[in-house]
Amino acid sequence: MCRTMLGHGFLKATEGNVSVRIPGRQLYAVTPSNYGYEKMRPEDVCVLDFGGKPVPVEGASTLAPSVEAAMHATIYRERPDVNAIVHTHQPFASALAYLRTPIPALSDEQSRFLGGEVPIVDYAPAGTSFLAANMRKKLRTGGNAYILANHGVVVLGSDPERAVFAMGLLEKVSIAYLMALVTEPDKVYTVPAPIREIAINKLRSEQKRIGERVTNAVPAEEIPETPLPSADALAAQIAAARTTDPETPGVRTDGAGAGGAVERGGAAEQGSWPSAASLGYGISTYPDVAEVYRRLEALIDQPVRGPRHDAMLGVLDYFETRCASSKEITTRAKKRLPGGVQHNLAFNYPFPLAISRADGAHLTDVDGNTYIDFLQAGGPTILGSNYAPVRERVHEVIRESGPVTGLFHAYELELAELIHHYLPSIEVYRSLGSGTEGVMAAVRGARAFTGKPMVIKMGGAYHGWSDTMVVGLRVPGTWRMNAKGIPLGATADTREAFPESLGELKRKLIENKVRGGTAAVIVEPVGPESGTRPVPEDYNAKIRELCDEFNALLIFDEVVTGFRLGMGGAQGYFGVRPDLTVLGKAVSGGYPMAGGVGGREDVMAVFGSGLDGKNGAHVQVGGTLSANPLSCAAGVFAIEEMARTNAPVIAGRAGDRLAEGLKRLIAKWGLPYVVHNTGAIVHLASTGVMMLSMRHPAKLLKENGPRKEAMEHMGAVYASHGIITLAGSRLYTSMACTDAVIDDALDRFDRSFALVEGV
Repeated sequence: MCRTMLGHGFLKATEGNVSVRIPGRQLYAVTPSNYGYEKMRPEDVCVLDFGGKPVPVEGASTLAPSVEAAMHATIYRERPDVNAIVHTHQPFASALAYLRTPIPALSDEQSRFLGGEVPIVDYAPAGTSFLAANMRKKLRTGGNAYILANHGVVVLGSDPERAVFAMGLLEKVSIAYLMALVTEPDKVYTVPAPIREIAINKLRSEQKRIGERVTNAVPAEEIPETPLPSADALAAQIAAARTTDPETPGVRTDGAGAGGAVERGGAAEQGSWPSAASLGYGISTYPDVAEVYRRLEALIDQPVRGPRHDAMLGVLDYFETRCASSKEITTRAKKRLPGGVQHNLAFNYPFPLAISRADGAHLTDVDGNTYIDFLQAGGPTILGSNYAPVRERVHEVIRESGPVTGLFHAYELELAELIHHYLPSIEVYRSLGSGTEGVMAAVRGARAFTGKPMVIKMGGAYHGWSDTMVVGLRVPGTWRMNAKGIPLGATADTREAFPESLGELKRKLIENKVRGGTAAVIVEPVGPESGTRPVPEDYNAKIRELCDEFNALLIFDEVVTGFRLGMGGAQGYFGVRPDLTVLGKAVSGGYPMAGGVGGREDVMAVFGSGLDGKNGAHVQVGGTLSANPLSCAAGVFAIEEMARTNAPVIAGRAGDRLAEGLKRLIAKWGLPYVVHNTGAIVHLASTGVMMLSMRHPAKLLKENGPRKEAMEHMGAVYASHGIITLAGSRLYTSMACTDAVIDDALDRFDRSFALVEGV
């Protein structure tokens, strides 16, 4: 602010002073006394409380604050809509201070941004309590500009940019008024009072709205300057334990190692693998959900903080010059592929990147650019992309049997046995082609088993794209907003409840009793969109109780959390046993045609195939490529390797390192962004768009577009710095994310945050 006004000639030498309210605290930052603005550094700025007393804050100056500190404190106390103050002795406005002449409302612009007439504050000596008292009396007018008799001017703003703008506008208005006074003293035309009142009301509305956004901001998390969590140290500890003690969890007792020849035959059923509990989980500390929501709500109360316009030009230049081959191939693809890509994860701004190689924690595009991969194919590759020990064993299977036979293969059984070993609630498992198919089957099976029609999901949750589940997709309360092409009847028996309200879920269960009853409640156990909207730690246990009370089945959608949180999945971590579990791409380590549904033996009997005719209601499920040898073998090998290396716990520690590093960077740059993680699932909210809902429809309609666009732009900024994320807001870590990888990523995020508006 000082440098901008110095450049415009509003400040000279050491005259004047500037302050900014510190969001979320009863503190403000102010320039030091008798200090040249052209030499001022951030560390020279003083921090004071609203009593005008200096506060010892790390990084703040120990210099004496401005002599007008008491006046600044008075303004902040009296005017909560004010977040920035400028006091100067600029020449033309100061001329009116000597004349003690208020400026009438000369233009709509003046009325709107300054508040109509610019009044005179009665004279009092500079730096005294008398001047602060005189200022307080005039503040009741609600304007943004004041002339201090025989002194200078004070301008207020709802944010720093508006305060600087208002200072320039005041000087412009002062020049115009002085010219009118000296040339035609009897012909100074002012804006009619009714029009002036409209403009002033606009000012008050804007001032209040913006002021509340800034003052309601939550200060950055205070993180102790301790070393970041180390995935390397944990991996070394696990490896050392495997070497010294063959009975250590994660070590196979039949002597087979990674990539070695293993005689198949139900090793998990024979007890030669450790339990999920003994391996532990990748969540060091469960998020403080109340605090996360407090920060997310503060984020969406503030203006969007996306990349600066000039910085965005540089980002777009990166894509144009460094990603020319990606642009060419994806532009061609628009002629043959709907939208130019086949997978939703590939959509990114300004155009999709065409990837030629995946290896561990990195991706390489067709132009040869390398990126740190926090997408990890949408979450399944917990071992890292293209993990060699699994890849080599899958090659052997393809050579022996080919990728698909259409008939039974031993790997189908071994996969089911391994899944049951680590997820005991899955007594019987049916392989399918994807997580979406798994959800379709789970819902159909629940209805067939219970004989009840209704299904309840949490608003905002993503359970694939089947007709039944495209309700309240991503935005709670939006019902069928995304259900184009889906008949009304397909969603007639699906209900959504806001995820933060167990009371609403119970009301839905009660309401459904008169509609034939609730067959199932389906949840993402860490919260909608993989925990974007996190749920309390006891949330799933309470839903389990409600399901038991109303005789409804509980379905866990563990497409993302299955094996990512630990070998026991979210159900093992939370200690809640669902009736049905949906698994997805992680069940085959990221290899294709992966997914399925499993659960209680009596419920799963409805999926009986072949000669099993002893159970009543069978539901129709199928898939030529379901349970193919390639996918089932890949699943067996990947699960074995995840257990042997304890990859979920190592990936979780890498997620901790990334999340804590991001929090420190956010505090460093003074950004309102919010970071939280459940182990290897890290959320980085830069705009809060995922928190919008139909609870506040006007805000949703007004801000959804701009916030989504800013999030996409931040995703492009990250990509231009060599980081691939999921939609610029979610990051999946893997065992391949060593400390060096995470530290490299944090350096790139540091450079990315430097491009954000207002830093």
